[in-house]
Amino acid sequence: MTEPTHRYDVVVVGGGVAGLSAAVAAAEGGARVAVLERSTEAETGGNTRHTEAFLRMKSLDEVADGFEDALVDDFMGHPDPSIVNDAALPARRQSPLYRATHTVDPDYVATLAEQAPPTLRWMSGHGVRFDFMPTPFLTQSTTRMAPVGGGLAIVETMGKAARDLGVEFHFETTARRLTFSGDGIDGVFAHTPSGPAVFAGAVVLASGGYQGNFELMARYHGERALTCRPVAKGGNYNKGEGLEMALALGAATAGNFALFHAEPVDPRSGEPEAAVFCFPYGVLVNREGRRFADEARGTVDAWYERTTRAIQGQTEGIAWVILDQRGLAVPNLMAGVRTDIPPVSADTIGELARRLELPVAELEATIAAYNAACPPSDGVDHTPAFDHTRPDGLATGGLVPPKSNWARPIADGPFAAYPIMAANVFSFGGLKTTSAAEVVDRDGRPMPGLYAAGELTGLYYSNYTGSTSVLRGATFGRIAGANAAARRAGAR
Repeated sequence: MTEPTHRYDVVVVGGGVAGLSAAVAAAEGGARVAVLERSTEAETGGNTRHTEAFLRMKSLDEVADGFEDALVDDFMGHPDPSIVNDAALPARRQSPLYRATHTVDPDYVATLAEQAPPTLRWMSGHGVRFDFMPTPFLTQSTTRMAPVGGGLAIVETMGKAARDLGVEFHFETTARRLTFSGDGIDGVFAHTPSGPAVFAGAVVLASGGYQGNFELMARYHGERALTCRPVAKGGNYNKGEGLEMALALGAATAGNFALFHAEPVDPRSGEPEAAVFCFPYGVLVNREGRRFADEARGTVDAWYERTTRAIQGQTEGIAWVILDQRGLAVPNLMAGVRTDIPPVSADTIGELARRLELPVAELEATIAAYNAACPPSDGVDHTPAFDHTRPDGLATGGLVPPKSNWARPIADGPFAAYPIMAANVFSFGGLKTTSAAEVVDRDGRPMPGLYAAGELTGLYYSNYTGSTSVLRGATFGRIAGANAAARRAGAR
């Protein structure tokens, strides 16, 4: 029995920010467009639906200072200079090895920086409103904007724009494999509520990473897969088919498959992004009742991911932040605590240890040693004064590991503790694409008819450059949709 074929000009796989941007752009280019979405209509949008969608922007017309450098300077290991030096050559002279290498493409980053502002203006024209919204970070290293209403506003507003342009949505429909002919990729085979079907057209893959697929998580992240979970319900829909489909046809990869964007969340909570960012003003202890990391190396927005990875490296991938009454009184502290579950509280450290099921003597010794290493915090004796608004240099002395800022004794009870685990916001490894959002094969050639955007594509290596994920999803989704529509128009 032959599966029914639904013919379109462009088939977009995924209904988050990248997929919706691609669908709208393709429809504006005159294409007949389908969006395939695994979820029900009520839960469409993947990760985008649940994120606050912060954007690394100085204004709608300018990316934040240091935007390109932060992405290009991410540590990518020690690539062969005889290959990556081709980045300085014109595209026609770059070797196939360079075009397919896993390292970041400076042209891709330059295109993101150049096209992000007009993309946001384009989204504004479709009704998405942007502003400087409150963040959960008490200390920040960059400027941020966000859509009013968060990612849900993007899903609803750009979804309406797509429907108004005639885009057809197919919910509870999962793309399984790519179809191809002598002219390149020409559609996808999918499972629909009515059974298998083929959706013919140029393809834009925008189906997110693989954080919702425990097998792929274990394959790429080993034992760490057990001690993390998607940061929000939408991430559970990201099973990795987009990655697997493209790899099956020889696609190249970019980004670091050994890491994912880690966010510190309360494991007790089922709320999306139940983040706990207050640890710079307390101490972190593991299941053994010991400190294991510098809680306050710098601004929390720049350092929380690395701290979260240290938490994941502890027994059972869990730690607790302990705060005293002075820590809890830090102005606006609770803006950085997004869990809906109250902390565990006790009048003494020993009682807190018992309630947390931590070794009492070890935790009491840990807090005593930390307290003894804290300097005066009132600015006397040439020590810095405590200042919660910026890295203040108020550091411990002779303590391993040290605490570099905001080091005040944990002494004023009652005491409070929040558990923290690593949540997987998205995977770093993904498909290699050009600055035109074309998927590249392992010989460095664009795969005709196949485009990709968003978290499915690789960009990050050792640390996430904060507030760039939604931005690149929108920017390259728009580019992918426009180019896919132009390709199909040229083929007609």
